[in-house]
Amino acid sequence: MTQPRIAVVTGASAGVGRALSRALGARGDRVALLARGRVGLEAAAQEIEARGGEALVLPTDVSDADQVFAAAERVVQRWGRIDLWINNAMATIFSRVPDVTPAEFRRVTEVTYLGQVNGTLAALRQMQTQGSGTIVQVGSALAYRSIPLQSAYCGAKAAVRGFTDSLRSELEHEHSPVRLTMVHLPAVNTPQFDWARSRMGAEPQPVPPIYAPDDVAHQILRAADTAPREMWIGAPAVESILGTLAVPAIMDRMMARKAWDNQMGAPMAEDARPDNLFTPVDRDMGAEGRFGPRTRGGVTGWPASTVRIGLAAAGIAGVLGTGWMISEATKRRR
Repeated sequence: MTQPRIAVVTGASAGVGRALSRALGARGDRVALLARGRVGLEAAAQEIEARGGEALVLPTDVSDADQVFAAAERVVQRWGRIDLWINNAMATIFSRVPDVTPAEFRRVTEVTYLGQVNGTLAALRQMQTQGSGTIVQVGSALAYRSIPLQSAYCGAKAAVRGFTDSLRSELEHEHSPVRLTMVHLPAVNTPQFDWARSRMGAEPQPVPPIYAPDDVAHQILRAADTAPREMWIGAPAVESILGTLAVPAIMDRMMARKAWDNQMGAPMAEDARPDNLFTPVDRDMGAEGRFGPRTRGGVTGWPASTVRIGLAAAGIAGVLGTGWMISEATKRRR
């Protein structure tokens, strides 16, 4: 019988983190749940245990390194090791750049970027000691392809990517047994759009197509199992990343035309709804957001190396095919 893994999930109270937690529970794993809101964490713990796993609720603000290190110590005290650490916690604000305050930029950066740094440091401390372990950074297509109205989030996700690439090189240099992978997500139907701060005058919404958090969680766990350098999840993420690498200026103009309006839903009520930027919205938000009828079923993830090799092969085949056609045409003219 396979031994249960000891997993840590940050941002575990809602959205993709919630879906990841219950998927790990269904595998029979032991899951430490980190987020600020206890109500959502307790609900996630119940889902894990109902599926045959074991849960440990650890209310934690990932922007506070001391809290993250203390949570890791609690996990080791309880279960003796950490096999898998998934850095998923995030915060964002939907707004034009001039309307975002320095404090808001700082907070998004502290949670979305430094939260992943803190989690990685905590995981490394234990995994280097025990001689094994896997760290998964939950990124986004927006780490490559920034869009309007989410500058703080896009900047933070790009920073995570830069940090992860640097750490990966260090682990390679040291021949470390710790595995490191980063997954880049498409638009997902999560509650973040109901509790993220917004100054758009409209309810924020993801740029379609939109995918279900349970399907995305399945692909993230595939990455945790196989540890590719990067995994790109969903065809829209692949298209955005490749488009930015190939023709960034064209993508800039496309985002200016389409991504602005596509993030705006119904007009927002005048009475300000609570947001979770500085303080938690401490209620059970679940994994799914309000976009169920617009959500696509199923999603595929591809290791980035596989996509690049496929493109290279297609390019070579195209060149060879063109050469063959020119050669045949030349022969016919003789």
